[in-house]
Amino acid sequence: MIKNIFRTLAAGTLALLAACQSGIKTTPDFVRGPDRPTGTPHALGTTVSGGGAVYTAVRHGDLPHWQHQQFTQSLQSFKLGCDKLKNRQGWQDVCAQAAQTPPTQVQAQAFFERYFTPWQVSGNGSPAGTVTGYYVPVLHGDTKQTAKARFPIYGIPYDFVSVPLPANLRSSRSSVTVRQTGANSGVIDRNGNYTANLAEFPITNRTTALKGRFVGNRFVPYHPRAHINGGALNGKAPILGYADDPVELFFMHIQGSGTLQTPSGEKIALGYADKNEHPFVSIGRYMADKGYLTLGQTTMQGIKAYMQQNPHRLAEILGQNPSYVFFRKLDNANGAIGALGTPLMSEYAGAIDRHYITLGAPLFVATAHPITKHALNRLIMAQDTGSAIKGAVRVDYFWGYGDEAGNIAGKQKTTGYVWQLLPNGIAPEYRP
Repeated sequence: MIKNIFRTLAAGTLALLAACQSGIKTTPDFVRGPDRPTGTPHALGTTVSGGGAVYTAVRHGDLPHWQHQQFTQSLQSFKLGCDKLKNRQGWQDVCAQAAQTPPTQVQAQAFFERYFTPWQVSGNGSPAGTVTGYYVPVLHGDTKQTAKARFPIYGIPYDFVSVPLPANLRSSRSSVTVRQTGANSGVIDRNGNYTANLAEFPITNRTTALKGRFVGNRFVPYHPRAHINGGALNGKAPILGYADDPVELFFMHIQGSGTLQTPSGEKIALGYADKNEHPFVSIGRYMADKGYLTLGQTTMQGIKAYMQQNPHRLAEILGQNPSYVFFRKLDNANGAIGALGTPLMSEYAGAIDRHYITLGAPLFVATAHPITKHALNRLIMAQDTGSAIKGAVRVDYFWGYGDEAGNIAGKQKTTGYVWQLLPNGIAPEYRP
């Protein structure tokens, strides 16, 4: 790292001398403002383990095609995340330094090399994992129901209640009592007025909340997709707009955000608000098992084409995935907002499993482009999460907005390798 900095300074000095000899006045492209403490990097080869993952400290030069990265774009994406990271312990100095680093290739590269240590990530004994892609779909529809725009986009239902679930109850099959604390919230309380049978809820070892509704004196799981598509929310939830195509709407649920475009040209940005907490089930796998498509045909494009040709199977197939997402309106200027709470930059952000990767951290991904098959090595930011993104070496690459991005994202399922970059002195950790 020190040698790289010396080489950068030497190159800058030679460029300055050359400019002076030619009579052109040049201002050195050095970092503005005070230099921040860099922390003490962990020794190369240091390993940290947890949850089946192993993290190994390596050199920046060990990352594939490191010298050929578009560091200015990576820095821009990192700065977007600093709106949230700057208040997190251990990240204040790197975010302050990012804010005063000039947006040039040389300075952006020096920033990541000076302030961060790369950690190669392995999961279950292998450094190889899976990279998929996602995007923000643009749906056609309207703000009011019409003959064409018939499929509602729901906000959080009026009767939807989220109840925090303590970790010690995740494996319990007993009954608890729940007390309502707000319009959409409650707590487990021995003095509660409602009884919840935990055996009825789809609880996993990662469940942090029960999502349900009150029926009489009981608290029961919230409606699955099939019931909602069948009209269970009629009059029971705010409607943010109506989509023309139920399949496009289904895929917006999978992506977690989208844009609704109306005939008048109005664009309404929609972001994730909550979900019913039923497990995600792949309709592609179901269609392959039923013989509707081969497994190789179950891409987003293949599924859409099949649905257009077989509309009579729409309710059957979509209903196989009980998971359902509720949305909220966003400021159009911000675009997609990730789980970090900041805007996502196309091709320089991604979703990860926050149990293994620090949300907001730079993440180097080595994989292949799903269409060209060429190497895709990119320093992105881990600024989002997803219910289907599970594991240490598991990344959902954000391709951007609209049909072109969707075409690429729908074909992305490639082998990939991951390095997490953390501020010097901060070690990676598994968070159960």
